[in-house]
Amino acid sequence: GIEGGFPGLIAGDVRELTWREVDEWAGESGATLGTRRTIPGVEHLYAMGRTIETNSIDALLIIGGFNAYLGAHMMVQERERFQAFNIPIVCVPASIDNNLPGAELSIGVDTAINNIVWALDHIKASAAASRRCFVTETMGRFCGYLAQVSGMAAGAELVYLHETGMTLEGIVQDAHRMRDAFEGGRDLFLVVRNEEANKEYSADFLARAFEEEGGGLFDVRLNNIGHLQQGGEPTAYDRLLATRLTAFALDVLDEQFEKQRHKAFYVGRTAAGGLGAQPLEHMMDEVDADFRRPLEQWWLTYRGIGGAVSLKGAPMPPTLEIFDAEP
Repeated sequence: GIEGGFPGLIAGDVRELTWREVDEWAGESGATLGTRRTIPGVEHLYAMGRTIETNSIDALLIIGGFNAYLGAHMMVQERERFQAFNIPIVCVPASIDNNLPGAELSIGVDTAINNIVWALDHIKASAAASRRCFVTETMGRFCGYLAQVSGMAAGAELVYLHETGMTLEGIVQDAHRMRDAFEGGRDLFLVVRNEEANKEYSADFLARAFEEEGGGLFDVRLNNIGHLQQGGEPTAYDRLLATRLTAFALDVLDEQFEKQRHKAFYVGRTAAGGLGAQPLEHMMDEVDADFRRPLEQWWLTYRGIGGAVSLKGAPMPPTLEIFDAEP
């Protein structure tokens, strides 16, 4: 194992892992080997190559997020200059942002969703005897998966995403719908915002705007879930997903050894429910490099559902089909 991600590979912090040592990792939170978000620079590549050669490393299984994928991609791009990088490499998705290509769901996401929904349920319960709007924010950077899915699960009326954008006009319309809802007898309103939805229209801005438009009809509270989203013991689903993905990644490496090749892949669970491997050298063709997320995100078909089913006058999501079932 390599301690501390790419900085550990650069520094040569490599040690043997025993079966006894790793036996209980599946049920533990965090990264026992340590994790860093550092992307190696060109000046670090020689040291990385030396570590691989000195420790007779035959392959790399890299478990991590977007930066880990970028670091592995750089190694593949530099294979002609650094022969030590001509070994099989497989990347396994592990990021609560759920922003990695080729993976419908990353390791850690299910645990984060459960933590967020738990927090939102308790926030809602605190308003049982009052008329109140709660505005809260989720992690995920420029990927709105956490906000969208946790918002749906917790019954949020409004979810703001970077993918769909935010406008002042839209916020005003939402404020009017919120006021109409409270005037119609609603006691509780939940708003979830992706942390990078818009750099100008922050969660604090939303809370103050809704408070002003409410005119005293309801209270507005701003709640920050914070790093609670990253903690906790992994859910059963995450443990099983991690086991499936790493086992599949090891099979991919075995195939490379059998064929005496040194290709690089990133693996993941596909939208069809199976597991797949894609060539790492083509990774950048599948992602939006500026916003660090896949070009195609399957879950965006869910956007707008919360408002459509709970707010009068809210637009119907274009992907939500309505069927008229005749008796």
